[in-house]
Amino acid sequence: MAYLKHIDLAERPGAKELAQIASAEHGDIVESALMDATLRGADRSAWLPEAITQADATVARIDNAVAEADATIDGFLTRRGYVLPLFPVPTIVTGWSRAIARYLLHKNRQSMESTDPIVRDYRDALKLLGLTAEGKFSLGATDTVVAAAADVRFTSDPAVFDRRELKAFR
Repeated sequence: MAYLKHIDLAERPGAKELAQIASAEHGDIVESALMDATLRGADRSAWLPEAITQADATVARIDNAVAEADATIDGFLTRRGYVLPLFPVPTIVTGWSRAIARYLLHKNRQSMESTDPIVRDYRDALKLLGLTAEGKFSLGATDTVVAAAADVRFTSDPAVFDRRELKAFR
């Protein structure tokens, strides 16, 4: 189960960016409207079959990046003892999956790493994943590992004296 759905990707980073970065390297870039329709599962009958095939291949490359991102997330969360795959998926995990997948799709990007928001988001996701694996960061209110760890119970031996027995000493 993917932590990031196509509709999430259509909203952010958007069909235009995904069409530019995930289209075949030596082919035409998929039209933004077709990419958006493909991601949203909308009607694509207005496009030529070749364009639809190209859009499907682009979505397959996106799905591979999302699968790799989800595997990275699972690797960190397994260290903490989470039951995987997470269900329901916490919003923060969807964000981590988006940041990692976007970074993977931008593999050929030429930019200053110190000021690149895609690199920053990727590093932030990995940092928070590391903190989560160490138990220093929670996935939120529905965090099953933290909820189980917060259940504290005290037990003791049975009482030696009760009120009735102590009443005799008055």
